[in-house]
This record gives sequence, C-alpha cells and structure tokens, in this order.
Amino acid sequence: MVSLGISFSCVAAARTTPSLASSPSCSNNKPFASLHTTRSLETSRVPFRLEISYDRRFSAELRWKPSAAARSGSVVATTKPEPLKIMISGAPASGKGTQCELIEKKYGLVHIAAGDLLRAEIGAGTENGKRAKEYMEKGMLVPSEIVVMMVKERLLQPDAQEKGWLLDGYPRSLSQATALEDLRIRPDLFILLDISEDILIERVVGRRLDPVTGKIYHLKYSPPENEEIAARLTQRFDDTEEKVKLRLKTHHLNVEDVLSTYKDVIFKVNGDAPIEDVFVEIDKALSSILEEKSRIDSASMAAGMTH
Repeated sequence: MVSLGISFSCVAAARTTPSLASSPSCSNNKPFASLHTTRSLETSRVPFRLEISYDRRFSAELRWKPSAAARSGSVVATTKPEPLKIMISGAPASGKGTQCELIEKKYGLVHIAAGDLLRAEIGAGTENGKRAKEYMEKGMLVPSEIVVMMVKERLLQPDAQEKGWLLDGYPRSLSQATALEDLRIRPDLFILLDISEDILIERVVGRRLDPVTGKIYHLKYSPPENEEIAARLTQRFDDTEEKVKLRLKTHHLNVEDVLSTYKDVIFKVNGDAPIEDVFVEIDKALSSILEEKSRIDSASMAAGMTH
C-alpha cells in the first residue's frame, strides 16, 4: 500500500519535503515505498490533513483529517490586517510635515505629497509629467485631472498597496476630493490639524531660511545656533502677515469643501498643543483603526471556519 499525506496549515506555500521510507504494513509483510509530502497553503478554514491511501487490490481511499493544531484548538490567525490609508491636512505652518514624519516612522506608511509627486513625475519625464510641465512653463496651474491621475497611479504602486499610504495635503479642493471618490480612493481617517490663526501667523512670520544649508529656523521657537548663521538668514517673500492671512483664507475656503466629503472619517486634532501631544492623539486614533481592522479580519476568519 502506498500512503500519501498532505497537510494544509499556514500562510504561504512552503517547500515540499518528500521522504521515501520502508514500512512493514503491507499484507505480505514485505517492505514497500511510502511517499510522504507536506505543503503549506493559505486558508481561512481549520487546518487539515489530506490522506490518500492506495492499495493495488482496492480503490483509493480519501480522508479529511484535522491537523493536530486544529484538534488541540491552538489555531492561530496569521493574516495581516489591511494597511492604513490616511489623509492629513493642515494650514501653512500647522506642523503637518513634522506629524507626517512621526506617522511614517512609527507605522511605515508610504508618505505621498502631491507637490513632491509632481516634481518627481516631471523629473522622470513621464507622460503626466510632460503634460504638467507644459502648463507650468506657461505660468498656469496644473489641471486637477493631471494631478489626480498622478496620485492615483502612485497609490496603486506595490509599496503603497502593501504598507499603506499617507496622503499629505491632498485633496485641496472639492473637485479633487470628488475625483478621488469617483476612483474609489477613500481614507480610513482624514486628520485635520486645527490651529488658531494667531499662532499660525506667529509661526509663519518668524520663519527664516539658511541659504547655505537649506535649514529652516524660527526666531522664537528654533533660533539659529550662532551669530554667523543668524546674519545670513533670509525670509520668504510671502512669509509676511498680510500674505499669510490671504493664504489662510484660501486654505479655509478649500478645506471646508473637502471636509464635506470626508465628514464621516474626520479626526480633528488641536494643533496648538506641543508636537509630542499632537502625535499622541494621532497615534491613539491610528492604533484604534488597526485594532478594528484586526478584529474584523479575525471575525471573518472565524466565520469561515464555521461553514
């Protein structure tokens, strides 16, 4: 009799390890070859062992046999929760860049900023990049449909699909948000850094740039290390109180339209608080979403085992 056993148990297809052995179980008490092979396969059901026994004198016998793990009740779910999909928005000088760095570092999300993406596409000479460059060379704004396609294609890249994504400062208008909705691109959470206008103005007006190193300083919150650096610092032409108020007005008008699209997933954070405190609140929200995703996955797996 030849016996073939195949176990199906865990996450990925494993290496097949056949072994040839002698067995005294044949009716004439002569040894015969027995081939055993084990292979792992992803399954949402209870692990099982497929045993096929064949004897020259009889037809094959097929039996489904629960694995030892299933019999002992020690089946462990090893599926990874669906990755996070996050959008974050904030006015100029809201600290959005800093929070993106902290989120990326802890959760491993792919950080995608529309401005960086646009520059990268132009630099790479892609079709979308060439179209965008034509508008920019004419001093015109790049149409939303071009940027939306860039964002869509980036979000569909393998790294963003596997690790999850953090979309920074986009969408910025109702038309952009609607376009993403039409493409079925929707976040688990839309983080809004809510900061008082007075603090925003103070942060922007006090910013200074070191033209040598490219480092950003703030006269009050992050002053230069020495007088030599302080002497060469410059201020952006639009980092004045008047210009900041105009930018904030535009930002508030646009963000209100965007918020109407994501009202069921908005998470407002008090951006007036220290950086660490702001991240603590964001971290709690993201951890809660991951826990819920894991719970749903576990429930789905358990439901599959009952059928």
